[in-house]
Amino acid sequence: MLDDAMQPLAALVTGGRRGIGRAIAVELASRGYDVAITDVVDDEDTALTLRAIEDQGRRSLFVQANLQDVASHTRVLERVLAWCGDLDCLVNNAGIGSPARGDLLDVTPEAFDTVLGVNLRGTFFMTQAVARHMLSAEPDRPRAIITVSSVSATMASPERAEYCLSKSALPMMTKLFALRLAHAGIPVFEVRPGIIRTPMTEAVAQKYEARFKEGLVPMNRWGEADDVAKAVGQLAGGALQFATGSVLQVDGGLSISAF
Repeated sequence: MLDDAMQPLAALVTGGRRGIGRAIAVELASRGYDVAITDVVDDEDTALTLRAIEDQGRRSLFVQANLQDVASHTRVLERVLAWCGDLDCLVNNAGIGSPARGDLLDVTPEAFDTVLGVNLRGTFFMTQAVARHMLSAEPDRPRAIITVSSVSATMASPERAEYCLSKSALPMMTKLFALRLAHAGIPVFEVRPGIIRTPMTEAVAQKYEARFKEGLVPMNRWGEADDVAKAVGQLAGGALQFATGSVLQVDGGLSISAF
């Protein structure tokens, strides 16, 4: 392994194949990170993201994995560390929406378990694995763990009950890991996007366009994946280390209580 003075920065972005994950991976690459991404799917989007990282002059790696499969986390992390030697930044971006929007009285145990299995359980145990590694390495350079959650962490959408519940636990997860890792100087943050234009929101784009006209979002526009990526990039570099445990809202004012 190269010493810290020579070794490039390295980041792992879960769910980095497209959308917000891709934008984050490219943003981190532009800031000097070699970037590994994971996703459950390996397709043309994966190749496009790896190329976009390399276009920034950095190395890229794809590891196909399902975040819900906690038993695979050790394999994923070992593969990433064999490639980069050390890990300076984890971005918990992978997540899934509700399998079907509808009455919360109709939510099935299967849908509930699947969504929480990815968005909460998988995210928690991936963070745990990376935190253990970071504590064992302790290099003299900036490190960070950043979780991309959602305004649904605090804003209720009854037609997406299991999704909202899965996101509502991530603020507490951020606080817990921030306290656990503070002594080692590893800040932990939550980035909370609002309505972002991504493949995940394509199916409900017309609904949101209509709501924008009604004033749903004070800035009166879609959020873009780059809006989230820029926020993550700022948090990753160590400049805001003393703000560990903080939440950064990236929602155009959507979550501001007003009357």
